Amino acid sequence: MPTYEYQCQACDHTFDEFQSITAKPLRKCPECGKPKLKRLIGTGAGIIFKGSGFYETDYRSDSYHKAAKADKESAKPASDTSSKADASTTKPEAKPEPKPKTESAKPAKKSADKNKPA
Repeated sequence: MPTYEYQCQACDHTFDEFQSITAKPLRKCPECGKPKLKRLIGTGAGIIFKGSGFYETDYRSDSYHKAAKADKESAKPASDTSSKADASTTKPEAKPEPKPKTESAKPAKKSADKNKPA
């Protein structure tokens, strides 16, 4: 339910009234009693989305988006130019050859015949 602001045309008394959207505007001033009330156009409240489908970052200000874009652009050329400069001035590195796998020394299995007493 919204809060409406009223002003009396007779005595300039202003006040806020918590009313339903479908309620009719008030006419009688609570201060002077004359039927000269006028509902003022208010700025209203900001819309707040609540629930699992909305995120606080969905409705960020333009200044935030501009600052984020500037940060992204300032960081991007530094990384791109260094990698391009390195690639154009240096030769590709030779990959080291893989070391051949050596089998570790494992003790030989004793056969079952050798373990039996003679």
